[in-house]
Amino acid sequence: MIRFIVVICLMVMSSISLAASPQPYELSGDFVQGGLIMGKTAPGATVTLEGKAIRVSPEGQFLFGFGRDYKKEATLVVTYPSGKSYSQVIEVARRNYKIERVDGLPPSKVTPSDAFLKRIRRENAEIARIRAVDTPKEWFQSGWVWPAHGRISGVYGSQRVLNGVPKRPHFGIDVAAPNGADVWASTDGLVRMAEKDLFYTGGTIMIDHGFGLVSVYSHLSALSVKPGDFVQQGQKIGEVGSTGRSTGPHLDWRLNWFKERLDPQLLLGPMPKSDS
Repeated sequence: MIRFIVVICLMVMSSISLAASPQPYELSGDFVQGGLIMGKTAPGATVTLEGKAIRVSPEGQFLFGFGRDYKKEATLVVTYPSGKSYSQVIEVARRNYKIERVDGLPPSKVTPSDAFLKRIRRENAEIARIRAVDTPKEWFQSGWVWPAHGRISGVYGSQRVLNGVPKRPHFGIDVAAPNGADVWASTDGLVRMAEKDLFYTGGTIMIDHGFGLVSVYSHLSALSVKPGDFVQQGQKIGEVGSTGRSTGPHLDWRLNWFKERLDPQLLLGPMPKSDS
């Protein structure tokens, strides 16, 4: 993976010489599809990605991410309070994804009946509302840990074929673990959703980490938190299960930056060894 720190000194979009200017910003992260990028610039600066403004903290911290099928390039513009602007075209490396086949699911979970469609639309609307929240808190600064321990049984970006029917790509990591195994918060944050039975994902928790970053924990058999709870990294939030559209006990863990679905595995080291 392309993981490194880039310090950008680019051409100033004005007549003032760059040589007399401070370094405009720093970027670090994975410049690939699914990657999360952290940025730091001068206090008071504004930042846009592809023409859209993104949140910048009073200290100059910002972040953004690239989804599974993000295009090859993205234009970042940083503008100082003085009005000087710095522009960079970021190259986004493409990835190859696996094809997975899952058979034996109940037909209603593969092709929902009309009776279920109203429920699915209602649940999806609430999920979309939470993913659009732009909290100014920097809870993501606590870093990232594995929310469950076990075998990685599904990977980000893989295309799933359910009962022979091609479906949307998988946007998370699946961690196979015994039913009832502990699930922990990967990062500090505020619980925005804690539902016991969503149609597709069963027991589901969504945690807001600030700046548009939201993690999702699905197929849980039990929930230990409720909406409005603040959780710290490593705190138990639920238990592994096989609720919703699932063929066995596992945790489906996802990370979103607004509408961009990221690969949380890029933020982690190797899976910890089992305690058993």
